[in-house]
Amino acid sequence: MFYGTAGNAHGLPHDPFKAIVSPRPIGWIGTRGRDGSVNLGPYSFFNAISDSPKMVMFSSAGRKDSLRNCEETGVFTASLVGRALAEQMNASSVNAPYGTSEFTFAGLGMSEGQLIDAPFVAEAYAALECRVTDIVPLKGLQGVASESTMVIAQVVGIHIDETVLKDGMIDMALAAPVARLGYRDYADAADVFRMTRPLWPKD
Repeated sequence: MFYGTAGNAHGLPHDPFKAIVSPRPIGWIGTRGRDGSVNLGPYSFFNAISDSPKMVMFSSAGRKDSLRNCEETGVFTASLVGRALAEQMNASSVNAPYGTSEFTFAGLGMSEGQLIDAPFVAEAYAALECRVTDIVPLKGLQGVASESTMVIAQVVGIHIDETVLKDGMIDMALAAPVARLGYRDYADAADVFRMTRPLWPKD
């Protein structure tokens, strides 16, 4: 089948776009507001976008608390979700009123960043401390504004739970990172395989 993306031209019960562009890593964004309140929210429009310098982004559909706090403070953390924390991650997506701690609601421990004033999930297998470099309202064709805003940041600190390290590397089978697949579907890294990038033969 083929369909144009204007309207509901796919004719399916649910829009398949987010299922097609998957798996997507989940950035569990931790922030603190100017008023001192903390917030934790999972974002599947999240990814690394550069290695030098190390940079990540997440995109907020609408003006959510994470975006508000990033605008106010210029920092956030991104905890990575392992399979053991999938249910807590889902609980933290609740539409709680501003000022409510999703850390508390989801029964999670909260650790403080060492280089920034933002909390992260204490039980996460890894967490990134990030300083915002750009906040970009996204536009479609002809410059039409969308409801989404992208937050871009440089990673200034990294936390790793040493229990997932094996021979000096993060063992993905131990970390079991959770990814969003679309609809209400998720997956973890239960089947990990390796491939080495090929080199073009020399003359």
